[in-house]
Amino acid sequence: MEDFIQVFPRIAFRINMRYFVIAGMTFLIFYVFFKKKYKKDKIQTLFPGISDYKREVFFSLISMTIFAGIATLVFTVFRPYTELYPKISDYGWSYYVFSIVLMVFVHDFYFYWTHRIMHHPLLYRHVHLVHHKSTNPSPWTAYAFHPIEAIVEAGILLVIAFLVPAHFSAILLFFLLQIIYNVYGHLGFELYPKNTHKHPIGKWLNTSVSHNQHHQFFEGNYGLYFTIWDRLMGTLRTDYDEQFESVTNYEKKSDV
Repeated sequence: MEDFIQVFPRIAFRINMRYFVIAGMTFLIFYVFFKKKYKKDKIQTLFPGISDYKREVFFSLISMTIFAGIATLVFTVFRPYTELYPKISDYGWSYYVFSIVLMVFVHDFYFYWTHRIMHHPLLYRHVHLVHHKSTNPSPWTAYAFHPIEAIVEAGILLVIAFLVPAHFSAILLFFLLQIIYNVYGHLGFELYPKNTHKHPIGKWLNTSVSHNQHHQFFEGNYGLYFTIWDRLMGTLRTDYDEQFESVTNYEKKSDV
């Protein structure tokens, strides 16, 4: 218990800093300072209101407290039972890099299926609806979860800690990549270039358009990093290609 009390503030600070720096800087760039410059990349024409931002930050603070609590348990109480290893040399640098890639793919699988479960009518109405109140998401939406959903989201750390041999710093890098891509997914602007959705590799990447559609229409496009599971399970929206082309067709936009 003493270790938990000592470690929790450090982890909570790290998680909050990661969120506020990345989401905050992104918000300032796209929603404040260069709003007009990037207008052509906006997926939905309108911008969220102040009340939306306040709600998102409020629930994000709750979520991050839960994330910090579960992470502290993993790194203190549960650590002797996990696959975490102390020295990079224990597995080598090649595995170190591979472990981060593996964590991304494991998380994508975990996120897709837990996300689909969250869309069960009972869970959606009482839990997932908090996140879906952001029908026009912003960078602040990334962690705006109901407390129960926040626990489920934090569950990926438990899966990784108990199943994937990982160095602590590799986990930190993985979660840094996670928040960056999470913020991009909720950005409300598309950053990938035109025709990415048709590229042999690009078509497997989850784009901001894809996740924005999920928030706007509530169904389909359940993935996080990739469209792999959406394509395999037939849950990629049929209008995804059309909307991606519309959003990235700058020539057509300039004529409007």
